[in-house]
Amino acid sequence: MVAPAAAAVHSSAATIEAPFIEVYGAREHNLKNVSIKIPRGKLVVFTGISGSGKSSLAFDTIYAEGQRRYMETFSAYARSFMGGLERPDVDKIEGLSPVISIEQKTTSRNPRSTVGTITEIYDFLRLLYARTAEAFSYATGKKMIRQSDDQIINYILKHFADKKLVVLAPVVKGRKGHYRELFQQIAKLGFTKVRVDGELLDITAKMQVDRYKIHDIEIVIDRLVVKEEDRFRLSGSVQNALTHGKGTALVLDPDSKKTQFFSRFLMDPTTGIAYDDPAPNTFSFNSPYGACPTCNGLGEIQQITEESVMPDPKLSISRGGIAPLGEYRDIWIFQQIGLILKKHKATLSTPIEKLPAELVQRLLHGIEADEDADDKKKATYSEPFEGIIPFLRRQMESDSENIREWIQQYTQATECPECHGYRLKKESLHFRMADKHIGELSVMDIGELARWFEGLEDRLSDRQNLIARELLKEIRKRIGFLLEVGLEYLNLHRSVRTLSGGESQRIRLATQIGTQLVGVLYIMDEPSIGLHQRDNERLINALKHLRDLGNSIIVVEHDKDMIQHADHVLDIGPGAGIHGGHVVAEGTPEEFQRSGSLTAQYLNGDKHIELRKKKRTGEGTELVLKGAKGHNLKNVTLKVPLGKLVAVTGVSGSGKSSLIHDTLYPILNKYFFNAKREPLAYGSIEGLELIDKVIEVDQSPIGRTPRSNPATYTGVFTEIRQLYANLPEAKIRGYGPGRFSFNVKGGRCETCEGAGIRTIEMNFLPDVHVQCETCKGRRYNRETLEVRFKGKSITDVLDMTIEKAVDFFEFQPRILRKIKTLSEVGLGYITLGQQATTLSGGEAQRVKLATELSKKDTGKTFYILDEPTTGLHFEDIRHLADVLQKLADKGNTVLIIEHNLDLIKVADHIIDLGPEGGAGGGTIVAQGTPEQVAKVKKGHTARFLAEELKISKYADEQDAAKEEAA
Repeated sequence: MVAPAAAAVHSSAATIEAPFIEVYGAREHNLKNVSIKIPRGKLVVFTGISGSGKSSLAFDTIYAEGQRRYMETFSAYARSFMGGLERPDVDKIEGLSPVISIEQKTTSRNPRSTVGTITEIYDFLRLLYARTAEAFSYATGKKMIRQSDDQIINYILKHFADKKLVVLAPVVKGRKGHYRELFQQIAKLGFTKVRVDGELLDITAKMQVDRYKIHDIEIVIDRLVVKEEDRFRLSGSVQNALTHGKGTALVLDPDSKKTQFFSRFLMDPTTGIAYDDPAPNTFSFNSPYGACPTCNGLGEIQQITEESVMPDPKLSISRGGIAPLGEYRDIWIFQQIGLILKKHKATLSTPIEKLPAELVQRLLHGIEADEDADDKKKATYSEPFEGIIPFLRRQMESDSENIREWIQQYTQATECPECHGYRLKKESLHFRMADKHIGELSVMDIGELARWFEGLEDRLSDRQNLIARELLKEIRKRIGFLLEVGLEYLNLHRSVRTLSGGESQRIRLATQIGTQLVGVLYIMDEPSIGLHQRDNERLINALKHLRDLGNSIIVVEHDKDMIQHADHVLDIGPGAGIHGGHVVAEGTPEEFQRSGSLTAQYLNGDKHIELRKKKRTGEGTELVLKGAKGHNLKNVTLKVPLGKLVAVTGVSGSGKSSLIHDTLYPILNKYFFNAKREPLAYGSIEGLELIDKVIEVDQSPIGRTPRSNPATYTGVFTEIRQLYANLPEAKIRGYGPGRFSFNVKGGRCETCEGAGIRTIEMNFLPDVHVQCETCKGRRYNRETLEVRFKGKSITDVLDMTIEKAVDFFEFQPRILRKIKTLSEVGLGYITLGQQATTLSGGEAQRVKLATELSKKDTGKTFYILDEPTTGLHFEDIRHLADVLQKLADKGNTVLIIEHNLDLIKVADHIIDLGPEGGAGGGTIVAQGTPEQVAKVKKGHTARFLAEELKISKYADEQDAAKEEAA
């Protein structure tokens, strides 16, 4: 609920001088001179079919102009370092507040960036531990103590009364060296004796110790009998020892040989282990003061594994059984291995699986000199053999980047054996608060962490509570914001680069709520992506909370719940690409549903995605994965019926990705394509012989440069170039397919190297992209463009929308098949030559899907898709469902991870994980047809699915009644 203070802020926000953000004449991309008034201080949803112009208006016009105005507040000198932004194609925008964009892009690729660091919760935890945690010895587990000089002296007087005592100052502890200069310095200070490795010695001229051994060295400060009347002498000796020992002193009872350490710092009195006073960077894995020295604070190390070095034991060494060496060549390493094998009556042609296991281990890890000499008298082979893995490990330190990249393919990230994945050095992990070290808190789910902090004050001392009061408030507040946006299943330790776009967006949303900014315009791109219906309400409440602080919110969204909870809705369309770019309807949700636009028809029930009348029976066979227990999976047995459309569902963090992406897919990929990536832990798998390949269609970009485009990715551009090369005009001129590529010399314009534009640096102004003056943006030289097919040059073809290209190439079956599938997956509005960098994640996924659809299949392909409805309008989902059904109709298995009920309800089989996220998930709570799953009482998917099926069945009955009446 909104706090009264926040509500008061919201009421004052209504009196902002400009009640609207007014946009006049927006023409960016496909926008058709759009002029609109967007109410301020409201939650406004932009909706419409994919490609209609929503993002062009929200991000490329409103956000871009806000950013540009912000940049213009800097001096010309500052702007020269920051780059700049182009003015969007719009006449003017009035009433614009400072703008913050929260997009789907992953926040950081840096492995050091975690959920804890970007939300700042970990920063507060570091400060909390630095100020309140208690230190324990990593050697004995005992609590560390620190003493003042007076406390040390009083302790000695009490516990060593009337005893002979030697007061020592430790100067070297556990280090190698000859220490000649140190002994000279000690002598110059006036001391005559030292204790070296437990032995009392007189300091002599040129004294030194074995430089290759580890030593402990202490200065003998004083030898005395402890008596109260000699307190002054004892005090001077102890202070002298503490000074020379840099805060540490040692006393020795010469009779019992027992020693005891004392320190002004934290110390284990039994072993003398001392810790520096804790500071926030003591608990930072990004600081040398806190990071584990073995993994440098990453929590994992790259190790060369036996499986990657010898992936196929059926092969012999001469046939490439040792993968890094490849097949036999007449080089020294094969000669050495050959001599070792000869000693064991084997050859390089012997399959690895037939070699003795002990011999394989020695080949992998090394052999001592003469251990495997073939004949010591002849000395045929008496050199030590380093071993394949030690050899590769040594190459990892090479200065050559090529060699390091070569080795990288034989390594696997494994948990650091020193810090066990916690990223911190052992001293840092032995500071505890309420019996937990900071690493243990970092790996707790956010929900579990919130519960741990409840009532923490009862487990702390009065002093700790006094120090921690304000810090605990901040930590609890930030944890609460993460819970508010449905991220209770994440932990602070989770690397940001492993988050989905939706998760990283919601984390930034939680962070923004925490900043408590007022008067800001937030623009968000589908924050509901990857969110189960159960968590949708919390997300909507979080957005309302942000609004009620006095901010304006624009959300680009297709989610029904989000649209219905908005204050104002804008529908952009009516179609995609050139058919879009208009505001076709706007108003409150109630007004909007009466507008008759395509989106409104889906909201009010006039249009809907029909249920499949008959479920597929499939092949009656199953792919069975047993004993999956990676991450939060609890010994799961997964049964996937083959030849069906199968939906894997469950709340966020329930284990869907762990089961499918991190376990099942790597198993299949390794089996069919010998892939390197290792699956998470599992028991066994059955049914692999029933499928012939696996294809994963994810949302990663189809290319990272502007030269990549749908035509090049799908391979249709190769066919188009071949078509142009076969034209009579091209043959007369001697042009081959390469002439029609803009990536190689020959046919392209060399002024812009086939880019069609040139970038001019303008110092403190934004870089200016100008049309190439030579080719006028056509990419090719004049001679190449003179070759035409049906009156169109190769550039004209690249500028065509998919929709137009389908008609243009209707009599070219090889080209048509690939282009038509792009149209079938709802991408008719993009151009063949559209830059890959401008495609959204959902569009990139559909380009990949279309590429796979255009290939001939055997009917035994196993497809895996991750949330294919991302970024799709209801109408687009209907088209996508048809495409997926066609794939399954051919006998293929289509496995989708999905939250969208419109697609889930038309699946043949559902596998629902849960019941909760994180530690509360990891089990299969329901499986069967949508109707069967809807009846299950356990889990959250069932109740939402039951409601959706009820609505869909009613709508189907209404449609049938209308048809009958007609």
